[in-house]
Amino acid sequence: MEIIKKIFYPLTVTLKFIQNYFKAMLFLLLLFLIFMPTNEESFIPNNLQQISLVGPIMEVTEVVKEIDSAAKNSHIKGVLFVVDSPGGAVAPSIEVAYAIKRLSALKPVVVYAQGMLASGGYYAAIYAHEIIANPGAMVGSIGVIMQGADLSELMEKVGIKTQVVKAGKYKQVGTPDREWTPYEKNELNKVIQGTYDLFVRDVATGRDLNMSDKDHFANAHIFTASQAQKVGLVDTLGVMHDAKLRVKELSKVREVRWNQEDRFDKFLKQFAAESASLLHIYFPQLTLR
Repeated sequence: MEIIKKIFYPLTVTLKFIQNYFKAMLFLLLLFLIFMPTNEESFIPNNLQQISLVGPIMEVTEVVKEIDSAAKNSHIKGVLFVVDSPGGAVAPSIEVAYAIKRLSALKPVVVYAQGMLASGGYYAAIYAHEIIANPGAMVGSIGVIMQGADLSELMEKVGIKTQVVKAGKYKQVGTPDREWTPYEKNELNKVIQGTYDLFVRDVATGRDLNMSDKDHFANAHIFTASQAQKVGLVDTLGVMHDAKLRVKELSKVREVRWNQEDRFDKFLKQFAAESASLLHIYFPQLTLR
């Protein structure tokens, strides 16, 4: 009897394991069937990548992470950076611009202006190798603005007064509970002008434009795609198909394999950007638009 038990022991243990963990194994099998590649090509890594920047530029952590990841990925030979943005906060726009600059030093990057390539959105694109704009796109608006509401009359009607304890003459600059004083506006203008000069210099450097022509390509002018091409803000006009072909040409890949952007990830990125934009409405800050 003991001999028989020893002979069938491996089988008994296996059956017991299956019995105890059957549900877990079934769950794992279902996950594998759902997410397994559909064909042999799915096992082959993509060699071209599309990265999107859509909506107001406020929160760019995930976009910058995507760009840096593409830079480090040896399988990726070229990147299509699709932008449809009216602009946004200064610092995030610069974060994306410098991430594209790092990427461009390693592999070809083509920007496709899908709808709007304006202000901070344009800033994000300046260090790409080429910018291709949809013929119907709006381009430019290279300028800086800070705005805020004067709620003093509304507060007076409601019966609300503010109490402030501060140190520093300019500490209350930009608060919405009263009209800004002339010296406060001058202080803000100093910051805005300095940021504008930085913006224009970077555009001139990234696009190889002459600073003496800044009133033509900058100064917050808004251009159609063809007008933007004439002043040097974009290289060519075309649609998504043309932009993808150009990435393929510059990357010199034979068998093209584009990445498939996860729809849920795309939704989360857009949700984060729009949430940050709503916060911006209530808390004034320096923006590129």
